[in-house]
Amino acid sequence: MEPQTLAAIGFILIFIGVVLLILTLLMLSVYGIKKGKLKGGGVILIGPVPLIFGTDEESVKNVVKLSIVLMVVAIVLIIILMLIK
Repeated sequence: MEPQTLAAIGFILIFIGVVLLILTLLMLSVYGIKKGKLKGGGVILIGPVPLIFGTDEESVKNVVKLSIVLMVVAIVLIIILMLIK
């Protein structure tokens, strides 16, 4: 594939991801307002240092688990890409 095609696919995937993220946050907010409960959490990775935050202990635990899974997937993908070259 040409580099321009790969770059275009990358930008499209990032755009779709951002749109899905915004829609999900809006849906969760509306659902939380209707139920009266809104829980959440997040993680910001700055290099190898995670900054983890959340509204309750359960949310933080779930975010930590998810971030570990995502980091393992990222490492596996990096290894696969290095082996392909």
